Amino acid sequence: MSPAAGGGDHASVSGAGALVLAIETSCDDTSVAVLEGGTRLRSHLIAAQDIHRLYGGVVPELASRAHLELLPAMVKRALAEAEVDAGELTGIAVTHAPGLVGSLVVGIAFAKAYAAALGLPLVGVNHIEAHLHSASLEHGDSPWPAVALVVSGGHTELVEVRGLGDYQWLGATLDDAAGEAYDKVAKRLGLGFPGGPAIDRLAAEGRADAFPFPRPMLDRPGLDFSFSGLKTAVINVLAPHAGGGRGHPGRQVRPGPRGDSRPGAQPGRRRGV
Repeated sequence: MSPAAGGGDHASVSGAGALVLAIETSCDDTSVAVLEGGTRLRSHLIAAQDIHRLYGGVVPELASRAHLELLPAMVKRALAEAEVDAGELTGIAVTHAPGLVGSLVVGIAFAKAYAAALGLPLVGVNHIEAHLHSASLEHGDSPWPAVALVVSGGHTELVEVRGLGDYQWLGATLDDAAGEAYDKVAKRLGLGFPGGPAIDRLAAEGRADAFPFPRPMLDRPGLDFSFSGLKTAVINVLAPHAGGGRGHPGRQVRPGPRGDSRPGAQPGRRRGV
């Protein structure tokens, strides 16, 4: 991962007097914000694309089309809420990686055209790197070095942040990301998409000792994650009660005996990417 990259003047997008229009279209949510001085959000809009609920997951082509339809109106509204005229902007920032290719293309093309029309610098941002520094918007400058946990879409990663653009990867998921495990389990339970909020809401009313689900890889060196085994364990619990292995919200699954958690080994280090 590289630092924010692009062809623009970084002083125009991060200095004390900067007013930046930021565009994010890496997956299925369209997000637009106006950022002042690199730290103050003047406005922030997120449009969720509910159409993906019909398919139980994100459909890339539909996501791209939705971004294309949503961006013009969202940019206009974000500027209005920030009480900023387009002519007052000093730069444009846009997510350039990682993400769904079609969704990224829509956001980048829009940002390029908007920047060219206004004669503004354009900066591309790696949104995983942006996650590493996002806490500074609310809590001020981060103390470095620090360890950051990124849980975003298909990413579940532990990163040592030594400074802007200076990172050491400590561990990552070896299979499913945390969010993917949530979605797949929720689908089996008939809870719809996205699965995380629904499972989290129900878990608050449940019992932590109801089923002896595994806590994978706690006995292995290193700081990598694995969620596929946990997902499979849930499916195996559901199978005898739901027929054909598919969960059904109307069926009651009886809790098994309380499982013992295993102590974790001393974590190792993983060579940086």
